[in-house]
Amino acid sequence: MRFTLRQIEVFVAVARHENVSRAAEELALSQSATSAALGELERQFDTQLFDRYGKALQLNEVGQTLLPQAIELIERAAALEQALAGRSGYGHLRLGATLTIGNYLATLIVADFLKRHPESTVGLAVHNTKTIVEQLARHELDLGLIEGHCRHPELLVEPWVADELVVFCAPGHRLARRTSATLDELAGEAWIVREAGSGTRETLDQALRHHHAPLAVRLELEHTEAIKRAVEFGLGIGCISRLALREAFRRGSLVAVETPELDLRRHFHFVRHRRKFQTAGMLDFIASCRALSAGVARSDQIEWPFIP
Repeated sequence: MRFTLRQIEVFVAVARHENVSRAAEELALSQSATSAALGELERQFDTQLFDRYGKALQLNEVGQTLLPQAIELIERAAALEQALAGRSGYGHLRLGATLTIGNYLATLIVADFLKRHPESTVGLAVHNTKTIVEQLARHELDLGLIEGHCRHPELLVEPWVADELVVFCAPGHRLARRTSATLDELAGEAWIVREAGSGTRETLDQALRHHHAPLAVRLELEHTEAIKRAVEFGLGIGCISRLALREAFRRGSLVAVETPELDLRRHFHFVRHRRKFQTAGMLDFIASCRALSAGVARSDQIEWPFIP
């Protein structure tokens, strides 16, 4: 072959960071060695893989076409190296999860995965749907678990388990004494909601799309736990996943307000790049997710292990 695995590794690292210095740091190489490896790869095939803007590099059309194949080659080579060395495990798995999944489900699955594969390592990034989709598109993650919609043309989406949002309030709120509330009643309340770009906010906005009176949003927060605390303090009412509210409802620190006029159903999804090589680790992790949710109709029905 006219190229080496090291050259391909350098190409992938530079594409990820769009900077030779940061790629060199990742690979524990000198900047000159990194530049030389990339330059030799381009000279060997008389082509350019990046557009240069000073010290910044951006993948051109040729580089964008080759990147998924280069990533797959590196991952297959790493798997082959592990097998030749007689090591079990799946190497490093880069996961991304949106906040509800990341805070309430993903850590449980990661813990089980690592117990079964102690030689593997996992990186778990927890962000909103918009950020996870962007990271997957840039090949920064192997697999995403999201609660919003993904419309990116380069990503594949597979349903996992159903989920549902619910409006809720503090026990002392006037709506706590009601079994349900109308849209007109909800429109008159102060709301504590997730930020734009989150799957939770997207589901709420979609459910309200035919309701002409806008919500009186008092506070936007990026974390479900912060929303729960704000509602407990009496700052307004909220709307997040039933999964995130299960324990609060059981304790009575928060109260569900049913909304028959709103369709707040949605799905959790697996997302990956359509040109991403599905490693054995990815397939095993997805199987673990499906095992956790087997036999339940909705995410808040998933049984959690007892932690004394």
